[in-house]
Amino acid sequence: MENLTVYHGPIGKEEGERRLAQDGRDGCYLIRNSDSVPGVFCLCVLHNGYVYTYRLHKDDAGSWAAETTPGVQKRYFRKIKNLIAAFQKPGQGIAMPLLYPVTAQRRAQTYTEEQMPSNSLSPPHSSPNAYLLQQQQLHAVEGQKNRNKKEVRQAFG
Repeated sequence: MENLTVYHGPIGKEEGERRLAQDGRDGCYLIRNSDSVPGVFCLCVLHNGYVYTYRLHKDDAGSWAAETTPGVQKRYFRKIKNLIAAFQKPGQGIAMPLLYPVTAQRRAQTYTEEQMPSNSLSPPHSSPNAYLLQQQQLHAVEGQKNRNKKEVRQAFG
C-alpha cells in the first residue's frame, strides 16, 4: 500500500475530507487508513461536495475488495491498482468514477507552497479552493476568539 501514490496513511477522516475539499473536483480520490477498523483502508471520493468512503480490505487469499452500494456484486482484485482501475469506470457501485488522484506527494508540495511567506497580497498560487479554505479557517478562529471574549465578559461583568 505504501508504494501507492494515492495512499495517505493514517491521516484520519477529517484530514482526508480536507484534502479532497482542497482539490475540489468531483471524482478526486485518495486512500487512507480506517479510523475505526484496524488493518482496513478507506477509499474516499468527492462528489457534489460530499466525501463518500468505501472500505477496502484484503481477504485471506490476498485479494482486494471494496464495500460498495448494496446490490452491487462484490468484485475481488489481485492488486489494489487493478481495483482502482476498475473503479475509474462508471457504474461500479460507488458515487462516481475515480477521476483525479490526490497523491500524497502532490499534497505535501501544495502544503509547502502555502506555508511559504509571500511578499504580495494576492492569494497563494496553489488553487482558489485552497485560498478560500484558508480564509474560512481564519474566519472561524476569529469567531472563536470573539465568543471567548464574550464569555469572559459575561463571567466577570
